[in-house]
Amino acid sequence: MSEPTARPSAEEIAEEARRLRRLRTLVDLTAATLYQSDITPSEGVELIVSCRQAAVALFPGREETFDLLYRPRLIRILRERFGDAAPS
Repeated sequence: MSEPTARPSAEEIAEEARRLRRLRTLVDLTAATLYQSDITPSEGVELIVSCRQAAVALFPGREETFDLLYRPRLIRILRERFGDAAPS
């Protein structure tokens, strides 16, 4: 028989919600920067890598989640902007 799972406290829930809001803001700002700033494709990739590093700092061990949810969106923006010059 499995042990009962401990319920997170209200503080833990609030902290996770705060980190999630920060991550969403970070990804949205990264996307806006990719769309609107005068950057090169390689600078765009560096921006995506920095965003991923910040996401992992907020949610350690969740690299795959970022790669599944956010990376495709950010890479698509690079491709829309730079076409074939955008790295994969």
